[in-house]
Amino acid sequence: MTLRGSATDPRRAQAYRALAECNPIEKVSLVQAIGAPSDFEDTSDCQQPIPGRPDQPLLVAPALLATRSLGTVEGRATLIHAVAHIEFNAINLALDMVQRFGDLGAQFIDDWVSVAREEALHFSLLQDHLHTLGFAYGDFPAHNGLWEMAEKTSGDVLARLALVPRILEARGLDVSPGIRDKLKQAGDHRGAEILSIILRDEIGHVAIGNRWFRHCCAERGLDPIQCFEALWIAYDGPQPRAPFNVAARLQAGFVQEEIDWLERKAREGRPVVKQDRKLQ
Repeated sequence: MTLRGSATDPRRAQAYRALAECNPIEKVSLVQAIGAPSDFEDTSDCQQPIPGRPDQPLLVAPALLATRSLGTVEGRATLIHAVAHIEFNAINLALDMVQRFGDLGAQFIDDWVSVAREEALHFSLLQDHLHTLGFAYGDFPAHNGLWEMAEKTSGDVLARLALVPRILEARGLDVSPGIRDKLKQAGDHRGAEILSIILRDEIGHVAIGNRWFRHCCAERGLDPIQCFEALWIAYDGPQPRAPFNVAARLQAGFVQEEIDWLERKAREGRPVVKQDRKLQ
């Protein structure tokens, strides 16, 4: 992959290096080092496959993922593992924002490097907690839905912002409180504590996505709400599912009209007719 404009900000090359790293521990270390002096030599014809990930977990279709009782240690570990996998993907998504779309400027890079660092912290906390339960990241199957959407939206930052932070990652605002409460009820207080940290930080991450989505809409002279629906249809975005964490979504920068749209689509579904993906 060619690193566009990376010579103007070395953090883009550093983000690419972290994105291509397969070892999760090394990836976290490389994320933490973004912005520090680096001897990594960027080349415009770099072709490392991305994202780098370990051989395990085995990636399967979401329907093939087994659910286990939280009354068992393995059941709780399975749930923690699923969240850890989401956070691992979230590291890669933030890094890809930096290296792929960093020509939006230094503030854009600042924002998504900060997101990558917090996602790396979340992953590390979850990985450490898995170890206390007798398991490790990679011990259970997982799915690749987050990165599949990243690939679909790789050609347009507006589509990426609409479909990933504002739909897939915002979904975490809706489900995290329930996961936290289930872990607490099962006696996993450390797991519940980590979910509280994740929820707090993810509000900020979604807010960054909302802010940059509106910035890009303004640059293109597009109405954010109409544009969002058009991209959701064009890219076959996930169906919104109620209930929504309205308080967290409002705190993350959604407006009430957008909440109303989500609730309506959760009831009605999507229209059959698709639209052109190109929105200028």
